[in-house]
Amino acid sequence: MAALSRWGNAGIGTSPSPIQEVRMSENVPTDAGAVQPPVTLLQMMTGYWISQALYVAAKLGVADLLADGPRTAQALAAATQTDAPSLQRVLRALASVGVFTEVHTGIFALTPLAALLRTGTSDSMRALAIMYAEEQYRAWGDILHSVQTGKTAFEKQFGTSYFEYLAQHPEADRVFNEAMTGYTTQLVGAVVDAYDFSPFKTIVDVGGSYGTLLAAILRNHPVARGILFDQPHVVAAAREQLAAAGVAERCKPVGGDFFVEVPAGGDAYVLAQILHDWDDERSVALLRQCRRAMPAHGKLLVVELVLPSGEEPFFGKWLDLHMLVLLGARERTAPEYTRRSFAPPDLRWGELFPRPLGQVSLKAYQVETRRATTQPSFFSSVSSAPRPNQVRRIDGNIAGVQADHNRVAA
Repeated sequence: MAALSRWGNAGIGTSPSPIQEVRMSENVPTDAGAVQPPVTLLQMMTGYWISQALYVAAKLGVADLLADGPRTAQALAAATQTDAPSLQRVLRALASVGVFTEVHTGIFALTPLAALLRTGTSDSMRALAIMYAEEQYRAWGDILHSVQTGKTAFEKQFGTSYFEYLAQHPEADRVFNEAMTGYTTQLVGAVVDAYDFSPFKTIVDVGGSYGTLLAAILRNHPVARGILFDQPHVVAAAREQLAAAGVAERCKPVGGDFFVEVPAGGDAYVLAQILHDWDDERSVALLRQCRRAMPAHGKLLVVELVLPSGEEPFFGKWLDLHMLVLLGARERTAPEYTRRSFAPPDLRWGELFPRPLGQVSLKAYQVETRRATTQPSFFSSVSSAPRPNQVRRIDGNIAGVQADHNRVAA
């Protein structure tokens, strides 16, 4: 899912991990000046109280109602057709963790965190708050089933796979794609800043949802053209977004199934947080379809989380569980991405760049063909791109992969 898309990205974001969420109130002192283990564990156990209260505020559009200034709980309840005392209690609880502020008793206003729940802003996380707390939240109630069987809790809860469910429920699908658009907006700067797309004439975003990433690339490179590839109903809804971004004339929406065929005609292909939506077998099948579509001089950039080793806190470790519950998929470590069995046999993975993105760590790889060709190497002919035998180190942790079809593997 490009944060799942087909985006790509089911359930991706830079919001705090569950561990970080419970730490928001770790300022409760003890006689020794430290938080006792029972307090910490209790905060972990009740972390879903915060996520569900955020859901209520997001679903009701409370942040939008406060955009012009503070309002009373009674006025907000009238506008949202809810019970005023109950809504006030939700907002009071959220204000205690910095989401909204109670400027006077029963009168609430936006804070920087609450502003992220507004609709239609460039950094909106409202759809993410709703997505995480509806069907996906219910699926987490059966995580024990996933751990016991290795199967997806979502299918046990809903009787179908997640993407099949979205295809059958237009409103859930709309929320999902809006959530992925919101997440991709945060991803865009890291990818566009870290990778040089200027040599490419046509860029194909595979599983690109509403085209947020591709539109940003095209805006930065006004001579390039793009192909946005996702399911037919998704790219149909993307046309308005592409027009608003000013790239509709240079971007062709194409609908289809990327396990059947990926559009030919590009010299650069992008998989932005797609592989984590699928198990190894399906991921390799998708890479194979991209390989078939690419010309000999083509490149493939794969942007994904890469799990670190050890016990360090990392959002991706929780997202990995989310993939298990939702899709039977996974996040991967660097060795899991680069092992020979993960890509078609004529490709070799090599690290390209890391890049920071809030709590999310992404890594980039360079994927090279193992066959010799008579064509000159793209990297040897374009000085602005990293050389195949070099790893460009950038402080941080975003991960991507590039496929080079012109090199002989060492």
